[in-house]
Amino acid sequence: MAKLTHEEIIASLKEMTILELNDLVKAIEEEFGVTAAAPTVVAAAATEEVAQEGPAEVSVIVTNVGTSKVKVIKAVQAITGLGLMDAKKLVDATPAKIKENISPSEAESIKAQLVEAGAEVEVK
Repeated sequence: MAKLTHEEIIASLKEMTILELNDLVKAIEEEFGVTAAAPTVVAAAATEEVAQEGPAEVSVIVTNVGTSKVKVIKAVQAITGLGLMDAKKLVDATPAKIKENISPSEAESIKAQLVEAGAEVEVK
């Protein structure tokens, strides 16, 4: 038997009716011992696990600088790697996102540093 290309297989599938496609899927399931419904079950289970674990990426937002603005600026400078003036501009623009799209564990570490400096912080 000659080997069919992907394009030839797709072209023949386009010509089939829904009933013929359904029969083909059943024949493939029987021949190879697989189920076409399995990937949806796995995807649903994976979605549930992610929902239970929480978000994979979060942002750290300074909502209030508090009384020790200089400490917060220095903490933001150390966390972000920005220069002193850029860190000050970021802190002056509260509420400000300090870091975006980071892991929840990294966000908690950053939050602890900022709270220790006297800022009020939100992790979203």
